[in-house]
Amino acid sequence: MKILLAPSETKTSGGTEPFKLENLLFEDLLPHRTQLLHYYMNILQKGDMVTLSTMFGLKKEADILRHKRDIIHEPAMKAIERYTGVAFDYLNYSELDEDAQIYLHNNLLIFSNLFGILKANDNIPEYRLQQGKSIGDIKPEQFYKPLLQERLDNYLEGEDILDIRAGFYDKYYKPTLPYTTLKFIKEGKVVSHWAKAYRGIVLREIAKAGVISLEAFMKLPIEGLSIHEIQTKKNRTEIIYNIEN
Repeated sequence: MKILLAPSETKTSGGTEPFKLENLLFEDLLPHRTQLLHYYMNILQKGDMVTLSTMFGLKKEADILRHKRDIIHEPAMKAIERYTGVAFDYLNYSELDEDAQIYLHNNLLIFSNLFGILKANDNIPEYRLQQGKSIGDIKPEQFYKPLLQERLDNYLEGEDILDIRAGFYDKYYKPTLPYTTLKFIKEGKVVSHWAKAYRGIVLREIAKAGVISLEAFMKLPIEGLSIHEIQTKKNRTEIIYNIEN
């Protein structure tokens, strides 16, 4: 089973590994990633504060300047450790045992506005790029969509697919294979913001259990959640969870 996850705009600093763009998932994307990364770096070097403010989604000058760095030559760390948003906080990768961490390395794919797609253990530097923002006149989702669609369809062939991304990342890749999504409801209403937290909780339990199929996933007990309904339309199955507490 392969799991698709959205990235986070917030990231932790530091790292101990060298950043090697050629080592990321789908090494044949290297020329394309190099093109986009150099374009990104050129914009940083020009240093137009209005442009950087928009691209970063930041307003304070000090915050903008902190991200105006040569990320190509900065230390890297695993993507699963780099991202620090709500879902990643609730996953709490650092507290998982080795088997659960290796499970994520092998089965979790994280989308990236700058790098397109990553394995959980791909090493990346700290960078800033707000979801939905262009890099100059390039929209990353339009840049990567034709590059990722066929590659990911082939990569995911024969796998059960659990897609727990935010809907925006359909613009990078929309599965043509059968796939499953999640929805969370509480007191009859769909949870939106806190859905990120529950995605992290579900992912944590999947990793701890080493789930290898959607059939096994549907049998997995998750504290505070119960399956309310399962809906299937075309190639998409949606599991609707009821939040019990």
